[in-house]
Amino acid sequence: MVLRLLCLCLACGLSAAEATAYRIMAVGDSITQGGKTFAIYRIPLAAKLQAAGVRFVFVGSQKTDTPQGPLWHEGYGGKNAEYLATILEAKLKANPANVLMLQAGHNHFIEEKPIAGIVAAHREMIATARRLNPKAIVFVAQVIPSGKLPKYSYIPELNAALAGLVKELHRSEQPVYLVDLATDFDPAKDTIADLVHPNTAGAEKIAQRWSEALTKVLK
Repeated sequence: MVLRLLCLCLACGLSAAEATAYRIMAVGDSITQGGKTFAIYRIPLAAKLQAAGVRFVFVGSQKTDTPQGPLWHEGYGGKNAEYLATILEAKLKANPANVLMLQAGHNHFIEEKPIAGIVAAHREMIATARRLNPKAIVFVAQVIPSGKLPKYSYIPELNAALAGLVKELHRSEQPVYLVDLATDFDPAKDTIADLVHPNTAGAEKIAQRWSEALTKVLK
């Protein structure tokens, strides 16, 4: 079956390396998307994965142009986890992935009491990934803290709830891994003036944590 799939991919014009690489989809909000005024963690992450010898391609419908070529993703500025859950199935059908990176906990207010809804959206996204690809590997981020308070003061409690969700859903044959982006991330030092989006140092920290988690599993 593997040989048959490889031959099919080669017939479609993919190289052998592309045909056997992990197809990684990064899903999230503006921190995943990146912007002109703040750093994009996916750029140093790609370099780290390449240096570690991980065979991968980023997939998605959104594009970040870099000197090394486009980095595809599913990051949407201003959107929250609930929105991402509504579009994920279509995005995965258009660009199949066997590795999913979920980083989505912002774009709510503490007054909304958003934790239950965010966790439910993550549960739905994991279910969607598994339904479309039972062998999908999912990574769930504990999101970076924010200095924009009280708006984002729910994040520590959210991160604890996400850890519980990962523990509940992880199976050896359908793994879900927790990625701690919060520890040692200091909004006062690692974000731009808005205290939400990462500066270069913050993006490097995010990339390093993602790289460690992905490399451990995918190498």
